[in-house]
Amino acid sequence: MATDPEPYRVALVSFPGIRAFDVSVITEVWGTDRTDRGVPAFDLRRVATVAAPVPMRGGLSLTPDRTLAWLPRADLILVPGLDDHLTPAPEPVLDALRRAHARGTPIAALCGGAFTLAQAGLLDGRRVITHWNLVDLLRAEHPRVTVEPDALFIEDGNIWTAAGTAAGIDLCLHLVRTAHGAEAAAAIARSMITAPFRTGTQAQFIEHPVPRTDRDADALASVRAYAVHHLHEPLAVADLAAHAGMSARSFARHFAAATGTTPLRWLLDQRIAAAQKLLEHTDLPMPEVARRTGFGSEITMRQHFASRLATSPRAYRASFAAHARRSPAPNPLRPPGA
Repeated sequence: MATDPEPYRVALVSFPGIRAFDVSVITEVWGTDRTDRGVPAFDLRRVATVAAPVPMRGGLSLTPDRTLAWLPRADLILVPGLDDHLTPAPEPVLDALRRAHARGTPIAALCGGAFTLAQAGLLDGRRVITHWNLVDLLRAEHPRVTVEPDALFIEDGNIWTAAGTAAGIDLCLHLVRTAHGAEAAAAIARSMITAPFRTGTQAQFIEHPVPRTDRDADALASVRAYAVHHLHEPLAVADLAAHAGMSARSFARHFAAATGTTPLRWLLDQRIAAAQKLLEHTDLPMPEVARRTGFGSEITMRQHFASRLATSPRAYRASFAAHARRSPAPNPLRPPGA
């Protein structure tokens, strides 16, 4: 008789000065039981140097349920951001993070949590991201770290960092998607009323927060909906621009301002997401999956999976299909709520 797999063990590292928002994001993604919706079981533990309340801003506190001795059991370690980004983490926390990384445990920092990982020396020589307003400070305090200005999140050497605030949600959902598949991440996103994944960079929230006119916004929303429902067709930028009633150059400029990415990159993200759902929920042969999602051939689909997901479509199906089919399958080419 088959037995349920052990819950995925997640550690939330806590010490005075961590941000309540990041703690809430981690708790909402990893600390809520959604097994009735086909999401795997998670075991979230709040870990600290001692089992005493950890103060946070606004009169809040976090009560740990494990000490740092639990970290060797964790499958994933999460480090929240800081209210004061130069807050020194306790040396036992830094040492525990170093030992966890040496064991090969994935570690993810939200927003200013990158400063904690940098204090531990884990980011030296690595590419990282933090909130756009903290980029210069992180560079100045930790010159051995390569700070990227524009990503929503970055992985380098099994260490993940995320840009500010809402990008922490993006990273947590991406970590779920990486470990448990696209449908598990989508189920959590639906319950949180957020997008399963966002494309683009944090630069879109600095320089171009909205398209220039409401008319442009409506046209771009319409063309994105059209593209999602016609992924099986060989869509080109000129086709999407014509649907939006714009020239190709104008369309590309407005699209990048609204989404932070190019039309072709966005379209590729939609194709990959649709292929992931078909691989999880159907037994369709690979050529048919490629045809339905607009890749044209299995070879092309395999190349894009290798580039974006560091795996192959067959390996992805083998990893995630069995679990996903325990729950009803949505239409993979129909956006949530449509």
